[in-house]
Amino acid sequence: MKKLGFDATDIRILSAVQKHGQLSKTKLAEIVNLSPTPCWARLDRLKAAGYISGYNATLALERIVDFTLVVVTVSLTHHRKTDFERFEAHIQGLDEVTECVATGGGMDYVMKIATPSLATFQSVMEKMLSADLKIDRYMTYIVTRQLKTSRPNLEKLVANRL
Repeated sequence: MKKLGFDATDIRILSAVQKHGQLSKTKLAEIVNLSPTPCWARLDRLKAAGYISGYNATLALERIVDFTLVVVTVSLTHHRKTDFERFEAHIQGLDEVTECVATGGGMDYVMKIATPSLATFQSVMEKMLSADLKIDRYMTYIVTRQLKTSRPNLEKLVANRL
């Protein structure tokens, strides 16, 4: 088993930042039960080591604007490295694609695409198909309700590994 370079306090700090975003030195120290100066020093070390890749807010987008969210599964014609690289590079440039994961099994990718309308979504798909990305087939699933969106629970993922 690969040894993690963290102790329980590091995990509490990372979990607090994941859950609450940027916090004051005092508030973070209170949450992780550590005095402020060593807590902040640990946070700085974790940031410098690249374990925190950014901070963001989770918006209630449905309260701000009407939009269409579609889950799309994609299978490529061939499974060559160059085909995967071409597809993935193209996806990186599409603001409408909010999530994309490569998968094993029946489909190569699963994506979430958010657009102002179904017609705009269709236009995004048509552009993808005409971009010679070697897409063999794709399936679309219109999202009618989002039931849960969350981040993995870090403390449960690393349980019994420290």
